[in-house]
Amino acid sequence: MYCRTVLTLTHTDALARFGHALSDITRARILLRLSRASGYPSDLAEQLGVSRQILSNHLACLRGCGLVVAVPEGRRSRYELADPRIGAALDDLMGLVLAVDPNCCCTGDDGDGCRCC
Repeated sequence: MYCRTVLTLTHTDALARFGHALSDITRARILLRLSRASGYPSDLAEQLGVSRQILSNHLACLRGCGLVVAVPEGRRSRYELADPRIGAALDDLMGLVLAVDPNCCCTGDDGDGCRCC
């Protein structure tokens, strides 16, 4: 006997949040960096070449999406992926990306999905 996973609103919400997190290049870079090792905000900002304020805003978004957690260490917080499977999922997604057409733009705002402009 096996158990089949039933898709629920919770599943689709989780996927939408993951997609939202990946829709911004800085958030995607943060997730990829944290998939290698945890990090402190000041170090992450320097490594990614963004201000601490911008990094803080993106970390707040990623926390809200449930993808990263802050681990208090005295007066500092260290950030890491909320679940190691997120890193594995990122690796799988990167393995699926074979090529990116530089002339293609996604215009999902009007509901018609991606198309080449």
